[in-house]
Amino acid sequence: MTSISPETQSVHVDDLGSLVVLSWRGTTPAGDVPYLLACSLGDGANGPEATSKAIEQVLTDAGLPPGEGLVHATRRPGLPVGLLVVPGSAVLTVRHLKSQFVPPETWLKAVGELGYAYLIFATRPWPEGAEPGDVETLAAFTSDDDVISSAVHVLLPARSLRS
Repeated sequence: MTSISPETQSVHVDDLGSLVVLSWRGTTPAGDVPYLLACSLGDGANGPEATSKAIEQVLTDAGLPPGEGLVHATRRPGLPVGLLVVPGSAVLTVRHLKSQFVPPETWLKAVGELGYAYLIFATRPWPEGAEPGDVETLAAFTSDDDVISSAVHVLLPARSLRS
């Protein structure tokens, strides 16, 4: 479930389209990493191109211009990006956007151990006609150089209701 606060925005909300958040645990040489992918389905009122521009504007307005490289959210205290993790679910907030999602247990375990997640917020929409969460599409999407280079990358500390 994604919601957009009614506060004034510099983008047309209808251009954002449907936003999805996908979570998975990836294995790297350094150990398990909990990843988040946030992206639009490209179904905004004015099509995928307008959707990409709207997402880029939201991210830029949040102090996260695409292509900036890896941002460590703990080093930028005023960054309007957050991750709340509670048993069985999580909420990603990026400025005025809030998306609640149900991550797999392996992701929750990795976040609990590391205390953070690696967020990729893509400005490119999810491939048309592909089911969000399809493992092969996810692998191809997150391996696409254009998707990755135009995305925002954030090491995002996980907060709980106790922190």
